[in-house]
Amino acid sequence: MTDLVTLAELGSSLAAIGGAAYTRHAYPAAYWSTVGLPLSVARLLASYSSTMDACGLTVQPPRWRALAVRATTRREVRPVPPRRGIIRPTTTGLRMRLRLAPGQEPADVAASAERLRHAWGVHAVHVRDIKPGVVELRLVGFDVLRKVRMPRRLNGGPLQIPVALREDATAFVRDYRTVPHELVLGATLSGKSMYLRNLLTGLAAQPVVLIGIDCKRGVELAPFAPRLSALATDPDQAAELLPALVKEMEDRYDLIKARQGIAPGTPEELITSDIWGLPEDERPAPIVLFIDEVAELFLVATRKEEERRDEMVTQLIRLAQLGRAAGIYLEVCGQRFGAELGKGATMLRAQLTGRVCHRVNDEASAKMALGDIAPEAVLAACAIAPELPGLAVVGDTSGGWSRIRTPYLSLADAAATCRATAHLAPDVPALDPFRPYVPPMPVKASGPVTTARPVTE
Repeated sequence: MTDLVTLAELGSSLAAIGGAAYTRHAYPAAYWSTVGLPLSVARLLASYSSTMDACGLTVQPPRWRALAVRATTRREVRPVPPRRGIIRPTTTGLRMRLRLAPGQEPADVAASAERLRHAWGVHAVHVRDIKPGVVELRLVGFDVLRKVRMPRRLNGGPLQIPVALREDATAFVRDYRTVPHELVLGATLSGKSMYLRNLLTGLAAQPVVLIGIDCKRGVELAPFAPRLSALATDPDQAAELLPALVKEMEDRYDLIKARQGIAPGTPEELITSDIWGLPEDERPAPIVLFIDEVAELFLVATRKEEERRDEMVTQLIRLAQLGRAAGIYLEVCGQRFGAELGKGATMLRAQLTGRVCHRVNDEASAKMALGDIAPEAVLAACAIAPELPGLAVVGDTSGGWSRIRTPYLSLADAAATCRATAHLAPDVPALDPFRPYVPPMPVKASGPVTTARPVTE
């Protein structure tokens, strides 16, 4: 009987361990909430002071405190760690604020993030500067990029699209007002099209003019034709569309100048240098231009095509340099983008503030996207595995970068969203000649079809 009880206890223990291991692999969020979170909190509370001391994040206490300790307890005065705030659990990890001691800076804590990760048994530790003297530690309990689940609360707004999930479990928001133009690079099957799909469907729900240039005969952007105000499917059509877009930009500048030419006694808040300062009833709708496979616009085979290429590149550079104030934004996508494409390529790339680099086939491609703004991000981009489509490294000209991954969105769902939001497309008469043809949807019969019979006497 004793042996049976022992076997039962051993079997239940093994089953519990096996169940926990399976839950950790298959349902990491549930494992974190039930097992990982209590264990990590216990480790943090028990080893906070010693861990900070081992990481070199402690300082000598003030002289008055040292004298008080010696006078009252006669204990050895030990260095003190940064003062810890309240631990706030989340569905993906923990958040905790630290008040830095005099002489410390956020870079000191960021340099020890990897040591803190191992000491407290979490997947990653991210440091964010809150205000002078205060930093926030965001502890992530598991790999949130393995199976992307966007946060329930998303802070969006006009021209602000939550398009992916960061590695610190926060949403990556594509904000066109802050970063007007962006370059998206990625090899075949890297997830570049999925990023573009999520971004386009997010914009489709807003009163934004969407324009597409898809030199792959429209296979990427044609499913979204009901929501597009203009679509070019080859370089010849793009050569006709870009001048019309430049003319629209010039007309908007004339509108802004007319607003600036008002009477001298007009209040300052009524004087503007871009469309966002215009009254709402006079403000034209913003325009977002999507360019898929931008290299096709640069490739030439004849002298005549070379002249056409130079004209298109010049117009693209003008849009990139001057389009922001007119409410025109660029989303340039491709597999490679660099000086070898031809004259004007490097100048155009310099105007693209945002950079998103998916998996690439060589290190040179990653350097094209990130090398001039965040050299350390190039290695992270080259380490992206083919088994993780949608994973990318995003950076901007401020030098900051992080890993993101786009959630899966089927082409059928994206196309359905564009059909449902087709009525939100603003009317731009200059783009009417380039509006794509949308075949009518077949009407399904609501009931059984009956055959008419002749009347017989």
